[in-house]
Amino acid sequence: QIQATRKAFAAILADVSVATWGDRHAGGDSSNVQDKLKGVQQIQATDAAFAAILDDGSVITWGDWHYGGDSSAVQDQLKSVRQLQATCNAFVAILADGSVVSWGSRRFGGNTAEVQDQLRSVQQVQVTHANHCAFAAILADGSVVTWGNKPAGGDAYAVQDRLRSVQQIQATQSSFAAILADGSVVTWGDKKAGSDSSDV
Repeated sequence: QIQATRKAFAAILADVSVATWGDRHAGGDSSNVQDKLKGVQQIQATDAAFAAILDDGSVITWGDWHYGGDSSAVQDQLKSVRQLQATCNAFVAILADGSVVSWGSRRFGGNTAEVQDQLRSVQQVQVTHANHCAFAAILADGSVVTWGNKPAGGDAYAVQDRLRSVQQIQATQSSFAAILADGSVVTWGDKKAGSDSSDV
């Protein structure tokens, strides 16, 4: 597996260690954490930082701290992690119990304080990208919780009552589309990026 920030790469090797190269300020230099990068299962990237899940369910991060390269504030919560997702500036980890831990840019999804009490039994997380980043999580009951940059899909208030029995979410650079169990689609976010599906 290879992941990339804007200016660096990280590859999982056959012995499940990691090799990195490229701009050292964008994650290309992992020397500070290299001795911890053993048993790596998955790598995710923001624009300038990497995060790796280890085989014990913990997470190691490196790169620019503005972009999530420093997870020390939430490190004690990063246990039994089963999946990582990333926007341009923030990471989110889904834990085995279905709860979520986020870090990185508060504006672009690194802070879930406003919705933390709703983030239970999370099944999957989708993200919008470009320069305006947001997260959308599907819960076990088929409802959706959003956070991050509000104009880019981080605020689904206008369609929240329609987001029921959601099966899948896809994203453009700043809009989300959710497929419901009845085959209908609900969209929200930036109208210029596909959130207005009224014509179809």
